[in-house]
This record gives sequence, C-alpha cells and structure tokens, in this order.
Amino acid sequence: MSAGLVTEEVMVGRLVRIRRTVMQMLRDRGYLVVEHELAMGRRDFLRKYGESFHREDLLINKYKKNDPSDQIYVFFPNDDKVGMKHIKKYVEMMKAENVSRALPRIQITDPIARYYGLRRGQVVKIIRPSETAGRYVTYRYVV
Repeated sequence: MSAGLVTEEVMVGRLVRIRRTVMQMLRDRGYLVVEHELAMGRRDFLRKYGESFHREDLLINKYKKNDPSDQIYVFFPNDDKVGMKHIKKYVEMMKAENVSRALPRIQITDPIARYYGLRRGQVVKIIRPSETAGRYVTYRYVV
C-alpha cells in the first residue's frame, strides 16, 4: 500500500471509530443514544450500511433526552471540502424536518448583514483568520 492510498478496509475502520466517537460525544451532551449504537463494531456497521455505502448514508439525527424538540444532525459529506452547495442542501433537509436551529444565526438587522444586503433564509459563508489553522470557515443562517 502506498503512502497516499487508503484502502476501503482502512476507511471503513476509520468511519466506524468516527461514528462511535460522535455517538459518545452526543451521549455526553445529553442526546438520546442507545447502547448498541455506542457498541457498534465493524461487522454491525457493514451489516447496517452495506459494503458499498456512501458517507452521506451515515447521517445521524438525535434528540435531547429531556427535550425532543432540541435536535442535532451530524453529516458525513462524500466530498473532501464542504461548500455552500452542501450547506444549502443540509439546511433544506433540516427545514423539511422542522429543525430550526441548524446553523448559528445572524440577525437580518446585524450591521454586516445589512451591509451585504442579506435576506432572511440565506446561508452565508464567513472566513476568519485563525492562528492554528490559518483560516476558520463557518456558516450563518440569516434570520
């Protein structure tokens, strides 16, 4: 195996560990996660998602234990870079599921929102300098 080539077996192993870590983090933050989701190993993962799955199939939607209206979605896009196209797609998906707190918000009355002429319902990409990463990208939903 060359240094730049990642086999499907290695990728499945990584996704199993990533999914388990996400589930642990969600449980620690008060979301309803059942034990078999935390214990899912490689065999169970492949049984649930199949041999030729897409990363987008790994979507996780969880509710808070004490407040079912408080939901979180965790996405695993197929593409290496997530851009506006992806964010808009996920915002539309969450709107269809009546999830209103999908992204951090920016008020339409915010001076920056007014300066750029943003309209309610738009998603805006914000790029800021970061000491550790060089730049930090975030998105805001205009309300």
